Amino acid sequence: MPLHDWLQRVWYGSAAGGWLMLPFSWLFTAVTALRRALYRAGAFGVVRLDVPVVVIGNLTAGGTGKTPLTLWLAAQIRQRGFRAGIASRGFGGRQGGGPRLVEGDDDPARIGDEPLMMARRDIAPVVVCENRGEAARLLIDMGVDVILCDDGLQHYALARDLEIVVIDGERRFGNGRRLPAGPLRESVARLRTTDWRVCSGGSPGPGEIGMRLEGSVVRRVGGDRSRALSDFRGARCHAVAAIGNPGKFFASLREAGVDVIPHPIPDHAVPRLAELGLEEGDTVLMTEKDAVKYADGDRFDAWYLPVDARLGRGGEAIVDHIISLCPEDGHRRG
Repeated sequence: MPLHDWLQRVWYGSAAGGWLMLPFSWLFTAVTALRRALYRAGAFGVVRLDVPVVVIGNLTAGGTGKTPLTLWLAAQIRQRGFRAGIASRGFGGRQGGGPRLVEGDDDPARIGDEPLMMARRDIAPVVVCENRGEAARLLIDMGVDVILCDDGLQHYALARDLEIVVIDGERRFGNGRRLPAGPLRESVARLRTTDWRVCSGGSPGPGEIGMRLEGSVVRRVGGDRSRALSDFRGARCHAVAAIGNPGKFFASLREAGVDVIPHPIPDHAVPRLAELGLEEGDTVLMTEKDAVKYADGDRFDAWYLPVDARLGRGGEAIVDHIISLCPEDGHRRG
């Protein structure tokens, strides 16, 4: 945790000592550049599929809003009469083996938190496999018309027909350095080779489509109850977030009038509330992704806030682009 916090301050703040990691960044840059060049030269095999493959990724380590955008795209594609399938590596899980269709009652420790969260939304089938090509093939066997890859911009073993990059509109690209001295997986110049750029929060830059994450109803963790987020206005609540930018979640609660006691934990970590110094019965608000792996049972008054992506002008153009890639005689099983 202290290392995680220090890295965040180096990447997005003014913490000292980041220069110590520059040699590792140079090595990382050289290795990733060589790897991409070998793929482009045909030295490594690339899987090409019979249906369109759309990659939703980012240039930085950590979350930027890829998963809400993936779900929004899947819903929009379904409204157009086509069926999307979501392929995921299952980050944080220990699935192993071949591809697996994610069910709502699967173990998040095995499947991963984000795939399980998406499967519970029941918008599109979700398949996890470390080999995204195998995950996509299973989805094709299920009759989908288009594959959405949640993450995977740097997974060049799977050919893609369209690339969408999601940018954190508030933190952007941090100090502009490569991992581990900075948050970048690839150079910002990589944006020029992508098809669409979506800016999550903040102010969209030139050529970027704005996206907001909105939620107004909280749900009881492990139950069926729901309440308006406005019910917590003025209440002092613990807030837990194990996402790429937990500050964004805390800010959204404060905007709703909640008196927040923030508990940021590393992305994909399991929120064990008893280890955070909370007392039994305390009211806790968490993200939907955290709720699927919540491990403290009924010891706390725990609620989660589902959010949905809302895209500005240009969002429909992305959907139009995806649909244009689908054959006219597609399955149309939406």
